[in-house]
Amino acid sequence: METPRPSYDAAAAQERWQKFWEADKTFAPLDDGSKPRRYVLDMFPYPSGDLHMGHAEAFVMGDVIARYWRLLGYDVMHPIGWDSFGLPAENAAIKNNAHPADWTHANIETQAGSFKRYGLSLDWSRRLHTSDPEYYRWTQWLFLQFYSRGLAYRKDSYVNWCPQDQTVLANEQVVAGLCERCGAAVTKRKLTQWYFRITEYAQRLLDDMAALEGNWPDRVLAMQRNWIGRSQGATVRFPVPGRDEPISVFTTRPDTLYGATFMVVAPDADLAAELVADEQRAEFEAYLEKTKQATEIERQATDRPKTGVFLGRHAVNPLTGREIPIWAADYVLSEYGTGAIMAVPAHDQRDLDFATVYGLPVTMVIDTAEGDPAQTGRATTGDGVYVNSEALNGLDNKSEGIARICAKLEADGDGESTVTFRLRDWLLSRQRFWGCPIPIIHCPVDGEVPVPDDQLPVELPDLRGAELAPKGTSPLANATDWVNTVCPKCGGPATRDADTMDTFVDSSWYYFRYCSPNDETQAFDPAEVAKWMPVHQYVGGVEHAILHLLYSRFFTKVLHDMGLVSFTEPFTRLLNQGQVINNGKAMSKSLGNGVDLGEQIDRYGVDAIRTTVVFAGPPEDDIDWADVSPASSLKFLQRAYRLAADVASRPGVDFAGGDLELRRATHRSIAAITEALDSRRFNVAVARVMELVNAARKAVDAGPGPADPAVREAVETVAVALSLVAPYVAEEMWELLGQPPSIANAAWPQADPTLLVQEAVTCVVQVAGKVRAKLTVSPEASDAELEALALSDEAVVRALAGRAVRQVIVRAPKLVSVVPV
Repeated sequence: METPRPSYDAAAAQERWQKFWEADKTFAPLDDGSKPRRYVLDMFPYPSGDLHMGHAEAFVMGDVIARYWRLLGYDVMHPIGWDSFGLPAENAAIKNNAHPADWTHANIETQAGSFKRYGLSLDWSRRLHTSDPEYYRWTQWLFLQFYSRGLAYRKDSYVNWCPQDQTVLANEQVVAGLCERCGAAVTKRKLTQWYFRITEYAQRLLDDMAALEGNWPDRVLAMQRNWIGRSQGATVRFPVPGRDEPISVFTTRPDTLYGATFMVVAPDADLAAELVADEQRAEFEAYLEKTKQATEIERQATDRPKTGVFLGRHAVNPLTGREIPIWAADYVLSEYGTGAIMAVPAHDQRDLDFATVYGLPVTMVIDTAEGDPAQTGRATTGDGVYVNSEALNGLDNKSEGIARICAKLEADGDGESTVTFRLRDWLLSRQRFWGCPIPIIHCPVDGEVPVPDDQLPVELPDLRGAELAPKGTSPLANATDWVNTVCPKCGGPATRDADTMDTFVDSSWYYFRYCSPNDETQAFDPAEVAKWMPVHQYVGGVEHAILHLLYSRFFTKVLHDMGLVSFTEPFTRLLNQGQVINNGKAMSKSLGNGVDLGEQIDRYGVDAIRTTVVFAGPPEDDIDWADVSPASSLKFLQRAYRLAADVASRPGVDFAGGDLELRRATHRSIAAITEALDSRRFNVAVARVMELVNAARKAVDAGPGPADPAVREAVETVAVALSLVAPYVAEEMWELLGQPPSIANAAWPQADPTLLVQEAVTCVVQVAGKVRAKLTVSPEASDAELEALALSDEAVVRALAGRAVRQVIVRAPKLVSVVPV
């Protein structure tokens, strides 16, 4: 039984060591080249309020890695900043008749205090906020570099439009076709928008994922591949009588072209409005208005009733020479290819459903032995024998069929083999105030004119409260003193671009800025980036698997092509943490199952919460707070703390003279903890620390005693390992052990290979499947030696009772199985 001792005071330790770390600048990297560098980065937070349980899990995982690498002898950069532009701040400003910066900065200070309290090993000297002019000056500069390279452009496009709030909505703000803010039915509106030409990098984004295999989660790579969506097929040109240019259509199955019996154009594609015959225009325009009221998800639903309008025009199938009707239907999206498809109803269910509704012909061109779709009502998509396909008839090889048709199209000038991508250019315009202004001036004489570098940043005007309320255009468009300006090129009157950038632009390059956050002459110092990057470990939620990570990869490739960086991938390793849930459900105010992080810390202390989060399971798994026990974690930490108080040997004592059994336990623990950390199984590492605490307590209470050097070795190992998850108690233990602060400057213990070798193991001996003896043997014992020892054991001899032995099975060194006749 443990001797009662003073308990660890979590609150006092937190206050004390926060002050020490800040004054000591403990976690600022040396940056002097004396140690190999490592860059650990957590996806920076949005300042929506104080930290919550999700932050508790997300940020502790990166901190474990940063602290571990520091103890291994690396010079670690682990910076912090805030993704501080965004709509919530704008809404709060409208509600409170304030400026968005007021809400933003107040929340940032709240979060900063909580991050410090949470014991994160952050370098606060590199702190940045994306809403600061010092930062967004360089966001604007980067935009202009993209613009000069043809990677930023404007075009007309349909967007989600709320008629009540009179503003554009992102797809994420449309819920079941309604505005998430006011509940009004969302429609579509065509606006001139800015885009980044990310499609220029589609193949490189796909190819370069090969270098990320094994270092990024497989599901993230799969999600990105699916989002990029590479398709191999053909572009087919369909002549249209009375039109100079044919309609180009992309298809992955050119071999089914003989079965294309009609064409479908997206109603909201410019092509549809151009093609429609005068006598069909009124019906088409009414249908277009209905289409605008549906979301893309609704339009693509397979169970949605098929509707459409005949455009009064025909195209010519280039293989059959027959005219086919052209329809407008909402199940085709304007963003897909050219906004037009060739419809092969026998082998595409949506096309077949549409053909059935409007009585259009269905021609089977691949016989899969599943019946004629015109009769069964089920489109067939499998392989089979080509029929009704002229030169392909009788062929049963899809690859050969595709190759032959592509060759024929190219020979006749009617098409060519094509690779296309699902990925679309990045729409970055936002009709909001609290974002980075787009540094373009619109001049009636000179058109689009970039703002000169020496006039950056284009700062936001001082708008607040009602001035930010939606009025059908961006709030900036109504700030006449701000929007009206002079053309830098001709000196005539001009207007600023009134849109702001998608906040994903801000977060697509912030990790570069951390390398030289105070540089006033450039976005980042390429020399500093070359020293620190690419990021060695990136940590964040899987919800950012596509957009943020894809955009960051795109930015890095552009910067590489500009000659500013030498690498093409920003993040070498990626770790996705899970969610913290409660009673099987995501925490939410509506469910009333939220857990307040601050209250949990007040009750149990930071270390207990951090330990609970890390010990709950692998980092990528969800944590159900109803299934864990911070109270148990606190008890464990108290036990570890008391061990440090018990150690009676002096610092620097020679461990070699200590108890051999405990030393072996310590070094086996070091090896196991190190292996678990290297494989990112942090929960297993904590479990091994718990086992070592038990072994050390046993040695103190019922073994060699607290003065034995092996006890100090074990407890120092516990303290260093615990510093990754429970830094405050670890610092207190380190001090009790007589070591100088901070434990973050200690060295990671190395396992002695000679102490990992077991001198003896237990070998179980079975007779006829039943355990009859247990032998203490050398782990190096041979099969013959183990067999001889087993057969000579008295208990085995009694069990055999004179029976002959038919077989002896040896699994050295732990099992001998004797099979009698």
